[in-house]
Amino acid sequence: MTVASKVREICQELVLSPEVLKEVCDCLQEEINKGLAKDSHPEATVKCFPTYVRELPNGKEEGRFLALDLGGTNFRVLLIEFSSKCRMDSKIYAVPQPIMVGPGDGLFDHIAECLASFIKERNLGNELLPLGFTFSFPCKQEGLTKARLAQWTKGFKCEGVEGRDVVELLKQAIARRGDVQIKICAVLNDTTGTLMSCAWKNRNCRIGLIVGTGTNACYMEKLEKVELWDEVIDDPPQDGDTHIEVSGVVINTEWGAFGDNGCLDFVRTEYDNNIDSESVNPGKQLYEKMISGMYMGEIARQVLVRLVSEGLLFGGFASDILLEKGSFFTKYISEIESDKSGDFNNCRAILEELGFNDATDADCANVRHVCECVSRRAANLTAAGVSVLLNRIGEESVTVAVDGSVYRFHPHFHNLMVEQISQLVKPGIKFDLMLSEDGSGRGAALVAAVASRCAAMR
Repeated sequence: MTVASKVREICQELVLSPEVLKEVCDCLQEEINKGLAKDSHPEATVKCFPTYVRELPNGKEEGRFLALDLGGTNFRVLLIEFSSKCRMDSKIYAVPQPIMVGPGDGLFDHIAECLASFIKERNLGNELLPLGFTFSFPCKQEGLTKARLAQWTKGFKCEGVEGRDVVELLKQAIARRGDVQIKICAVLNDTTGTLMSCAWKNRNCRIGLIVGTGTNACYMEKLEKVELWDEVIDDPPQDGDTHIEVSGVVINTEWGAFGDNGCLDFVRTEYDNNIDSESVNPGKQLYEKMISGMYMGEIARQVLVRLVSEGLLFGGFASDILLEKGSFFTKYISEIESDKSGDFNNCRAILEELGFNDATDADCANVRHVCECVSRRAANLTAAGVSVLLNRIGEESVTVAVDGSVYRFHPHFHNLMVEQISQLVKPGIKFDLMLSEDGSGRGAALVAAVASRCAAMR
């Protein structure tokens, strides 16, 4: 079944040429330099915060650690034991909507309560366990255990937290309860956790990438390029078997905000503008809004509504459901693109859920084409970002640790990214993308473990 030429024409603005992607790379390179430089950092949109993580795991970490992972509508508490393997026990808790938008103390009291019940259920009350806290919102780190929330994202709006140290807020909430002891060893975001978790198994890992509800990346940068570094430039304490020859630090790019200063306007479309103006944070996280799972389905829905209004889909008839904002879920894109070529089973089932009971094969082919344009654009934009980091690191073989629902569940995202990075990366750089197992859980415990190991060696 072929895609109608008029449909292709309308979708063409979602297709990015090699020249355009090259320009995206050049822009990001410039924005990262601004983020790392002292003078331009305050105005920079890609903040490039140092994480104070100086060393990656060497595979010899051992002991029991807690991890707390808050990055969305659920959070997890984990107990992780490292020996020759990694054993893990975890529980998921919900963050109810009223708490997501209520006062900050309410959020941290809720987390402390769940943490306490986890510890009591497992009879861990009598040992002081080191905890790694994954807090996946943009933060300015001021030390391994100090991070000020820059701004809420992902639908959170808790009053009285922005600009404050989230570790201190968690400590205060634990102290208000007075029934558990915990030693918070590190605060990190999910990108750093993803990098750490992968590096435990793979010694070439230098980049952590998330493509899920949001998108972000971190990478190992040489200290002399980090003007924001305010500590001494010394080598981290090392035991004989460490593998970072240069003195470096993991940089949390916060690249979701790339484009917030207008530098990506040349690739943005009317759909992107609509999504942005109707979001809870207009003008913010513009790169993320073109890529991540929170927005991809809605971009596709807007294109579909336009095609219907021009009489190119479903005989010009739009169902009430399709006209509702947010009704076309990002998971639909993955499911529709999972159909074999020429087969539209998933597509038909989804269209029925949306109120189209008699979609033709031609309709299905056109819907699928829209999904492919939206997801390919997202994969290509992500690939452009990763290429910039690979070129900055400049090592001849680098593993990129990746996590997030879009990367995990979209059937072609991995291959689309590999294909595009190969075209944008400098000749001679070999890379692979590795799915990271539980970065925000195991990765947090590993940051705590490496921090404990380094403290012991001092």
